[in-house]
Amino acid sequence: MDRETRATAEQHFQAAGAGIRGGGLAPVGVAFIREPCAFSYADFVTGFLLPNLPCVFSSAFTASWGCRRRWVTPAGKPDFEYLLRKYGDVVVPVANCGIQEYNSNPKEHMPLQDYIAYWQEYIQRGGSSPRGCLYLKDWHLCSGVCCSRALHRGSPAEDLEDVFTLPAYFSSDWLNEFSDALGVDDYRFVYAGPRGTWSPFHADIFRSYSWSVNICGRKKWLLFPPGQEEALRDNHGTLPYDVTSSTLMDTHLHPTHLPSSPALEVVQEAGEMLFVPSGWHHQVHNLQELQAVQREVGQWKDSMPDWHHHCQVIMRSCSGINFEEFYHFLKVIAERRLLVLGQGEQGELGPSAGLGLGLQQAAFDIGRLAEVLASVVEHPDFQRVDTSMFSPQPWELLRQLEDALVATRAL
Repeated sequence: MDRETRATAEQHFQAAGAGIRGGGLAPVGVAFIREPCAFSYADFVTGFLLPNLPCVFSSAFTASWGCRRRWVTPAGKPDFEYLLRKYGDVVVPVANCGIQEYNSNPKEHMPLQDYIAYWQEYIQRGGSSPRGCLYLKDWHLCSGVCCSRALHRGSPAEDLEDVFTLPAYFSSDWLNEFSDALGVDDYRFVYAGPRGTWSPFHADIFRSYSWSVNICGRKKWLLFPPGQEEALRDNHGTLPYDVTSSTLMDTHLHPTHLPSSPALEVVQEAGEMLFVPSGWHHQVHNLQELQAVQREVGQWKDSMPDWHHHCQVIMRSCSGINFEEFYHFLKVIAERRLLVLGQGEQGELGPSAGLGLGLQQAAFDIGRLAEVLASVVEHPDFQRVDTSMFSPQPWELLRQLEDALVATRAL
């Protein structure tokens, strides 16, 4: 990030007041970015990240990726032999697309070699199997690579850098930076499956931004801008499992459905990379054999002991994180940004080294962290959380961020 891009981004959030703008009408079509050399980080920030709009990057952006060379046959199909040799013993999560469990699919775990055997049988049977339609989903790529290293210790192993190269546009990645710093599960996933596998209607974890690359195959995305999903709720306020279902036309079940607001449809080809902005609900269908990489009660209050503790338990269950964990998340990122600023011109964001996302990116992130932490500290529910063991104390971290924010104005 350069100084001009930082200034534009800061002005955007000042004008927005708080949060990210991105609701309203969908664009007429999704922009297609062809040439890497003609599209800068500043172009992405001002054209898509700040206005919260999707875009598709051409296959030229991923042409050098190791997985596009090694995981795919010359005919453009998944290279099962290579995957079996490299990752056959790795246990992967597999969802059954034919069974609805709440608004998702039930999962099981199996060695990749068993899933590939199923996949090959599914193809041979003309796209059917007595086991149903199984989809390898949410395989943690980094964990899988680490497993491979452990299994093949002493022999050449495929490094993460040999699988894919992090695009500069997505280098400021708080979620994966936090996960990497703590050595816990990350938010980099591999999806793989035969034609007909799909993901039900959803928005990504924590309403984060995400990006997805097709290694091979074709995917159809149905995208809905923030707020448009409200028109899809049924008479109980529940979002649909499948937005292509004919039940959405039943006005008794879906009294607010507006047929005049269709999804924004994108067909993603092999090698292409789709940026999915924050809060955009979507549903995804695999049109060909696919491999992809993707980077997300009140009535009991007076009678229940430790009510506010139970609220945090429920919050974590529903949202994937509670206030204590969210503060720890902010603290880890804040301390890393403060370290970068303390190093001056030599500072670099660890995973972003060499991508020009040093001091200016750190300064911009400090401003966002200060704004978010201030809103957390002021929240009545956070004020009920026992922070006595937090180090530093939330107000102290906020003071450090505010002091750093003043210092960054001269950068």
